[in-house]
Amino acid sequence: MNDKLRAFSGQLVAVLIALAMGAVIIMLIDESPIKVFMTLMRGAFGDQAKIAGTLLQTTPILICGIAACIGLRGGMFNVGIEGQLFLGGFAAAWVGFAMPLPPGLHVVVAMAVAVIAGAAWVSIPAFFRTRYGTNEVVSTILSNYVAVLLTSYLTIFLFKRPGGWSETPPILASAYLPELFAFSRLNWGLIIGLVLALFVAWFFRSTAKGYSISMVGSAPKFAEYGGIDVKRQGFLVLLASGAVGGLAGGIETLGVHHRFMEGFAPGFGFDGLIAALLANGSPIGTIVTALFFGALRNGSLLLETDTNASREIITVIQALIILSVSAQVLMKRRGDSTAGERRWKF
Repeated sequence: MNDKLRAFSGQLVAVLIALAMGAVIIMLIDESPIKVFMTLMRGAFGDQAKIAGTLLQTTPILICGIAACIGLRGGMFNVGIEGQLFLGGFAAAWVGFAMPLPPGLHVVVAMAVAVIAGAAWVSIPAFFRTRYGTNEVVSTILSNYVAVLLTSYLTIFLFKRPGGWSETPPILASAYLPELFAFSRLNWGLIIGLVLALFVAWFFRSTAKGYSISMVGSAPKFAEYGGIDVKRQGFLVLLASGAVGGLAGGIETLGVHHRFMEGFAPGFGFDGLIAALLANGSPIGTIVTALFFGALRNGSLLLETDTNASREIITVIQALIILSVSAQVLMKRRGDSTAGERRWKF
C-alpha cells in the first residue's frame, strides 16, 4: 500500500511541476495563469453540455489508455495505438456503410471487426518482436504513419463519398452507437470504456493468467524460469493491446462521426498512452488521468476566445508532464541500480 501511495504522490508531483512550468510559459506571453486555468475549468465543467463534451473527449483517451495498460503490464510498450485506432475506425466504418444488418447486430459486428483490425495491425510488429527480438517501440511507432496513410489512401481513392470531402459514405443508422443524452454526442462508448477498465483491473488482480502476464512484465527471467512462455505471452499481450486500440477507433466512428474521415481522431492514441503512464499502468487510475486529459482538450476550446493564450498550450503542458514523469522514472531506476550496487559491495 505504501508503494502505491508513493507512486501516486510521485505522479501527482510530476503533474504539479508540469502545471507550474506551464504557468511560467503562460506568463511569458503576458497572460494570467490563473485566468487560463480557470478558463480551462469553465470550458471543461461549466455546464452539463460542457461536462458531456469533456466525457466525450475522455472516452477514446480512456480506451486507448486501457490498451496501453495491457501492454505495460505485460512488459510491452505499444506506441502504435494511434495507428490501431485508425485501422479500427476505418474497419468499423466499412462495415457500417457496406454491410446492411439489423440494428444492434450491426453495431456488434462493426465493433468486432474493429477489434480484429486493431489486433491484425499490431500482429506485424508483434511477430517481429517475438521471432527476431526487434524493439516493439520502434516498430509500433513507425506503424502509426503507415496506418494513417493507408486509411487516407483507402478513404480518398477507393471509398470516398461523392463530393469534395475526404471521407467515406456515412454509416447506416442501424450501426449507430446509441447516445446517452439528446443534447450531446456522448454515447455508450463511455460505458464500454468504464466496464473495460474495471474488467481489465479485475483480470490482472484476480486471475492466474493476469498474474502470469504481470510477472512477465515485471520479472521476465523469473517468469521464464517458472515455466511461462515469455515470447508467446508477449505476442498475445500485444494482440490484446492492439485489439482494444481498434475498439477505440470503432467506437469513435460508430458513436461520434458516423463515417471515417482523414484525421478523425488526432492524438487520442498518444494521449491514452500518456494517461496510462501517468496512472502507472493501472486501469482504474487511467479513468482519472483520461478524465484529466479529456478536460484539458475540451476546456482548451475556450482559451482562444476568452484569453490571449493559444489552445496549443495544452500540448505544451502534456509534453511537460511526459518530461516530468520520464525524469521521475529515470531517477527511480538510477536509485534502484545504486542500491543494487551497494548490496553487491557488502
